[in-house]
Amino acid sequence: MAFYYDKPSHTFAEYLLVPGYSDANCIPNNVSLKTPLVKFKKGETPSLSMNIPLISATMQSVSDDRMAISLAKEGGVSFIYCSQTVEQQADMIRRVKSYKAGFVSSDANVSPDSTLGDVLRIKEELGHSTIAVTADGTANAKLVGVVTSRDYRVSRMSSDEKVHTFMTPFEKLVTAPKGTSLKEANNIIWDNKLNALPIIDEDGCLFSFVFRKDYDQHKERPCELLDGDKSYIVGAGINTKDYAERVPALIEAGADVLCIDSSEGFSEWQSRTITWIRENYGDTVKVGAGNIVDGDGFRFLAEAGADFIKVGIGGGSICITREAKGIGRGQATSVIEVAKARDEYFKETGVYIPICSDGGIVLDYHITLALAMGSDFCMLGRYFSRFDESPTEKVMVNGNYMKEYWGEGSARARNWQRYDMGGASKLSFVEGVDCYVPYAGSLHDNLDVTLSKMRSTMCNCGALNIKELQDNAKLTLVSATSIVEGGAHDVMVKNSQSGNK
Repeated sequence: MAFYYDKPSHTFAEYLLVPGYSDANCIPNNVSLKTPLVKFKKGETPSLSMNIPLISATMQSVSDDRMAISLAKEGGVSFIYCSQTVEQQADMIRRVKSYKAGFVSSDANVSPDSTLGDVLRIKEELGHSTIAVTADGTANAKLVGVVTSRDYRVSRMSSDEKVHTFMTPFEKLVTAPKGTSLKEANNIIWDNKLNALPIIDEDGCLFSFVFRKDYDQHKERPCELLDGDKSYIVGAGINTKDYAERVPALIEAGADVLCIDSSEGFSEWQSRTITWIRENYGDTVKVGAGNIVDGDGFRFLAEAGADFIKVGIGGGSICITREAKGIGRGQATSVIEVAKARDEYFKETGVYIPICSDGGIVLDYHITLALAMGSDFCMLGRYFSRFDESPTEKVMVNGNYMKEYWGEGSARARNWQRYDMGGASKLSFVEGVDCYVPYAGSLHDNLDVTLSKMRSTMCNCGALNIKELQDNAKLTLVSATSIVEGGAHDVMVKNSQSGNK
């Protein structure tokens, strides 16, 4: 006879945190969001930790090299998607590891024969006011000039006007040679009252830019996540099919941590993948696994050797696994049970394996709930897909700007490896959708609000770090009527912007 759980599974929206005592030290500025990323032994320090408990999902529409750099600046980690060729993914890893804070590769470039219309289109799409003019319009060709908003007036010029007629030519630019330190570059900027300084190589080809605004931003971001060489920490997704080829290439490219990207982790395929990594790299290569939704799944992956374990099946906004297959579990219940299994495993073995809540996050406070329930960090897809830094297009839909977003189980992604069950190399049916999400602007501005909410909530619970939150939080299930009560009701709201994502 089948096994039946005697209680229903619950989502985050069915819980609230009950306030605890807050002393005078319990203010948001004193809250630490630092959290372990990989397993460690009792009394030891994790080899990898994050300064905020957020990672971006291993998805084509979320995590590329640009997102990885942007999130590492804030203290989190991106896992660059693996549903691409090994070479393409390794190149993305290399770009992240070779990026040095302050030196920005130019992603806004035109040629001298481009038009004002091309400049305005780039400015609209990317939001950049400084655009490099190179000989052939590519990022690292010979620099021939720069266009800024001071070089043209839309009201007095034709959109067909060629860039070379109004750009600031190379001979009038202040530049610096490749090899200039960031400190030296910033001194040149300040001494010459510049907004941007092009860095060029010995052949006059554009290498990067240093921007005045980045100096202030760098000082404002003390949580940057860097390795010993002052490069940004970056993760990479792998699958259970081509790991023997993909893993060596990603490690050679500089990936700091890997994660098996799979819809369901309680399988021999994941065990085989982890075993191969351990046989070839020992414990030097860190690899997360998942996804699972109960204690049995956690125990299986823990014993297989996973460095962290992802929790959640069917709870993502673009995931239709529950609808298509009837497989899954309420995200809150999954996290609570797996956290209990994690703590039991720690007591037995002295090894702490972090767990990651993946899916089910609708509102900002759901992240704090996931942490209180035992998660060490959360993986987010939809949240990060809305920002400028995600790799998808910004489009106009019914008068509003939107960003494209699609699931790895959708027909668009064609990521059949994620659903490997030893069968044919194709998707038999889809488990994800292709959709739009409201465009939200920059990652930094939005994330700053989210983290402020988290720190404030933790103070309400009397917690100054995630461990204290997990130890001391009080949670209560709420009724459907209580959920209605929790929002604005019995009034006419002037502004529908609630501030939640």
